[in-house]
Amino acid sequence: MSDENVPAEAEATPAEVEVEVRAVGERRGMFGVEGSGDTSGYGGLVAPVVLPGAAQRPYGGWFDGVADRLDPLIEQVVIHRGEITFHVRREHLLEVAQKLRDDPDLRFELLSGVSGVHYPGDTGRELHAVYHLMSFTWNRRIRVEVAAPDSDPHVPSLVPIYPAADWHERETWDMFGLQFDGHPALTRILMPDDWPGHPQRKDYPLGGIPVEYKGATVPPPDQRRSYH
Repeated sequence: MSDENVPAEAEATPAEVEVEVRAVGERRGMFGVEGSGDTSGYGGLVAPVVLPGAAQRPYGGWFDGVADRLDPLIEQVVIHRGEITFHVRREHLLEVAQKLRDDPDLRFELLSGVSGVHYPGDTGRELHAVYHLMSFTWNRRIRVEVAAPDSDPHVPSLVPIYPAADWHERETWDMFGLQFDGHPALTRILMPDDWPGHPQRKDYPLGGIPVEYKGATVPPPDQRRSYH
């Protein structure tokens, strides 16, 4: 390979240098399941589940300007792979969203999606909602993240501020069980209305529905034999 084909090393922002990570659990096997559900052959794999730690100022570039406008509503700032995430408490979410949309120095006009994440080992913060925002005015993208415990999975709905959150919040409720208080019609969007549980949670059983094919039956994954 010639020198001209070697990719240039990415230049890290000051906030990304020697960032600590925070362990929130341990994954065993390829998919974190037990018993015969993991047929991947990686049943002996053990790996920590880690999250990037909080970044320290200066964050670099326009990141500091956005953080300045949101202080003191920010719980922590995480910068990872050149992208910034503002962690806020759920009681501050509506105020943060309103400011992000309406402040002329911020102007994050578009909420492009809401993602759910489940960290069973992150005690008291097991369920996370992640909001992806974009500013057309300034051509910037950020994430806002809030956490809620399994025992109280409630987060305020952003539909009154960002109407585009409507179906995204329904999907996050359907898959992860996060309750978006104030949503106009929080019903399932992918699974049947009477479906038990929330399929993308880490503690949801890895299973399926038996399938019949020309007289033969294919069992769901959790009923197949293990290949360990």
